[in-house]
Amino acid sequence: MPEKDYYQILGVERSASTEEIKKAFRQLARKFHPDVAGKGSEEKFKEINEAFQILSDPKKREQYDQYGSSSFSQADFSQDFNFEDIFSDFGFGDIFNIFSGGGRGRQASYSGTDLRYDLDITLEEAFSGLEKEIEYNSEVACDVCEGIGAKKGSLKTCEDCGGAGKIRRAQRTPFGQFLSIVTCPECGGLGKIATELCPKCKGRARVEKKRKVLIKIPAGVEHNSYLRVSGLGEAGFMGGRAGDLYVLISIKPHEVFERKGDDLIMEKKIGLLSAVLGDEVVVETIDGKVRLSIPKGTQSYTDFHLKGKGMPKIHGRGRGDLIVKVIVEIPSKITKKQEECLKQFEEEGKKKGWVW
Repeated sequence: MPEKDYYQILGVERSASTEEIKKAFRQLARKFHPDVAGKGSEEKFKEINEAFQILSDPKKREQYDQYGSSSFSQADFSQDFNFEDIFSDFGFGDIFNIFSGGGRGRQASYSGTDLRYDLDITLEEAFSGLEKEIEYNSEVACDVCEGIGAKKGSLKTCEDCGGAGKIRRAQRTPFGQFLSIVTCPECGGLGKIATELCPKCKGRARVEKKRKVLIKIPAGVEHNSYLRVSGLGEAGFMGGRAGDLYVLISIKPHEVFERKGDDLIMEKKIGLLSAVLGDEVVVETIDGKVRLSIPKGTQSYTDFHLKGKGMPKIHGRGRGDLIVKVIVEIPSKITKKQEECLKQFEEEGKKKGWVW
């Protein structure tokens, strides 16, 4: 067997304490475990395991310090190495905790599913905000069995897992046998088995119910935003928390206004004379009428900004602007006299260098 530097493999000093060796091993094991890093890491993990078994044993470590790694044979390495004893020193119950976050001796509980409700509102409702009662179907905890799924008094501890909800399984690999923790297939991780199902929910622990909820939509809400109502989704199982209700807000298209952020955009048609000579026109905003001054010589598609006449700012104070895009209407039919007047107007304009 070629010489190996076990201290270098674990990344510790030769003077490292047992606790420092355990800590280094735990970090490397989490990184290179085949369940996490894939099969390509098996040799690396085997090497880490080998280094730890030598350096964590005082007698083997002393032998290694004196004679090196060549003084050991394959028989010196445990083939039934239990990682649980190591990881439990760091506050973990078992190897399952390291790789999937489970807990030892805890019965499984499942959170309820989140629900989505699509709500269409008008631009005016988004402007002012509103309270609205919505109605939807949801799974709620069965009132007969109180969300257990079994008739009262008919739950018994699972014999396969002893009520833990998990069982140990040994897996033999090229570098030894490893213990893993899996969900008990008999009880599905609940730790208990019903000898008699609930007569109402038939073991489902939940029943469907129509629910009515009053929600408050703030002024200035934007299209495709959502409100989260905590705990009003489907009920959890075996004490798990209920899911949440997400209300997706869709704002219907408006016949006059187009929304862009907190601003509103609209088109306002004016006559040719108003554009040439200037005028004062009435503009219909989302919350009333205002007068807009049109200066002389206004070109078509000129934008006028009316400050504070847009949508309320949901994340701040005040309101956006109303952008009025002026469209100059050109008459499609005119009288002979009007035509003569326009030609005369054009001739005078050409003398002054106007472009027509």
